Amino acid sequence: MQEKAQALLEALPYIQEFHGEIIIIKLGGKILESEKLLQHVLQDVVLLHLLGMKIVLVHGGGHEISEEMRKAGIKPKFVEGLRVTDEQTMEILYEQLAGKLNKQIVLGINKIWFETRQRRKEEYPIGLAVGITGMDGALIKAKKLIYKTTTSKGKEIEIDLGLVGEVEKIDTELIRSLLRAGKIPVIAPIGVDSEGRSLNLNADTVAAELAISLKAKKLILLTDVTGVLRNPNDETSLISVLTVEEAQKLIKDGVVKKGMIPKLEACIKAIQGGVERCHILSGLIQHSILLEILTDKGVGTMIVGG
Repeated sequence: MQEKAQALLEALPYIQEFHGEIIIIKLGGKILESEKLLQHVLQDVVLLHLLGMKIVLVHGGGHEISEEMRKAGIKPKFVEGLRVTDEQTMEILYEQLAGKLNKQIVLGINKIWFETRQRRKEEYPIGLAVGITGMDGALIKAKKLIYKTTTSKGKEIEIDLGLVGEVEKIDTELIRSLLRAGKIPVIAPIGVDSEGRSLNLNADTVAAELAISLKAKKLILLTDVTGVLRNPNDETSLISVLTVEEAQKLIKDGVVKKGMIPKLEACIKAIQGGVERCHILSGLIQHSILLEILTDKGVGTMIVGG
C-alpha cells in the first residue's frame, strides 16, 4: 500500500504541471492489432483525461492496410517509411482507417468511459471520444507531397509516392471546440486537397503538425520498440534522451532506419515548432504512457530542444 501511495506522490507534480495542457498521442503498431494491448493504452488515455489533461489521439494502421492490400493482390511499397499510394490503395486505406480502426478506438474509449460513469450511477452517460478524419470539415488541408531524396552518389532525385500528401493547414478551432466540450478527438490521418481529393498522410507527421498548431505541451508517439535504439537489434541500447541535433545526426548517419525515420523527423519538427517535449515509446509495455508522463524516469526516448 505504501508503494502505491509513493507512486501517487511521485505523480503529483506532473499532474499539476500537465493539468489543462494539450497532449497529442499517436497510436500505431501492434497495439492496434490486439484488443488487450489497445485497452491498456486507452485506459491510460481516459485516466489522463480524468486528471485534467486535454488529449488528442491520432492513429495509424499500417499493418492492417498492408494485410488488406495483400489480400487484394497489391504488394505494399514504402520509401523511407512512407507508403506509396495509388487509387486502389487509397480505397483500402480509407476503409481501414476511417471505417474500422477509428471506430474501434472510439468504441474502446467510450466503453471504458461508460463503465466509469456507471459506477457513479449515471443512467445515460454521454460518450467521451469523437472519431473524425482529416477530411471531415476539411480539418486537415493538404497538398501532394513532392518527395526528394539523395542517392548514394549524392544526386538529389524526386520520387512520386502517388496520393501521399503533406499538411498545409489544420482547422484548430474544430479540435479546440471538441476539447472545450470535454471530448477526446480521435483523428484518422487522411487529408483533403484544394480539389477535394483525399490524400494519405503520415500519422506521425499529422501528430506533429497538430502538436504545433494546438501549442501542445507534449507529443507522444507509440510504437513497437522501447524507443530510439543505437542498435536496432538490441532493445537494451535505448537512448533515453536526445537533443534535436543528436536526433538529426542519427538519421544522417543511418543509425535509425525505415519507420523510425518519420517518427524522429516528426519529433524534430514538433520541437522546432514550439512543442516542449516529444516521446517515442513502446505501446507493448503496459501503461507506458503513464510511466513516461507521470514518473521521474520514464520508459522511452524523450526528444528535447538544444
